[in-house]
Amino acid sequence: MFTKINTQKGFTIIESLVAITILVFAITGAASAIQSGISSYIFSKDQTIAFYLAQGGFEQIRNIRDENSLTGEDWLTGLASVSGDPCYFGQSCIVDPINSNQATRCDGPGECPVLRQESGTGFFGYDGSWDPSIFTREISLASINDHEVAITVTVSWSKGIVSREFKARENILNWQ
Repeated sequence: MFTKINTQKGFTIIESLVAITILVFAITGAASAIQSGISSYIFSKDQTIAFYLAQGGFEQIRNIRDENSLTGEDWLTGLASVSGDPCYFGQSCIVDPINSNQATRCDGPGECPVLRQESGTGFFGYDGSWDPSIFTREISLASINDHEVAITVTVSWSKGIVSREFKARENILNWQ
C-alpha cells in the first residue's frame, strides 16, 4: 500500500496575512518612534538656541548699562531713561549686538523683526545681508524703582503650524 506524502509545505493565506499585519505594525511603530525622536531633537535644539538668544539679550542690555557708566552718562541712556528713549518702559525693542549699542523700538508687541544669522560664523543679529532665521527676540523693560529695572526677553519661533515661545526675566541694578 502506498501512502501519498504531502510535499507541499508552507503558510496558508490566513497565516501569511497575520504575519504581514504583524510586520506592518512593527515597521509603523518603529517609524513612529523615529519620527517622535527627531521631532523631540529639533524642539530641544530650537529651545536651547532660544535660551542662548535670551541670555544674549540680557548681556546686551547690561553692556549698554556698563558703557553708560564708563562714559559718565545716566545708567539707562539709550534704553529707558526718558519717554523719548528707544525702549521706554513698556515698549518692545531690540538691540543689535553688531551694529549698535542702543535699543531700537519695535512697532509694537510681536512686531519686532526676525533675527538673522550669518552663515559663516553662526552669529545672530539684524544685518540685512544675513540669512533670516526662525527666531524673533523682543526685549521689554519695567521700572521697579530708581535703581532697579526688570528686563523681560521673549524669543519666539515657528516650525510649520506650531509656534513656540521662550520667556525669561532678570533684574539689573544701577551699580554706579
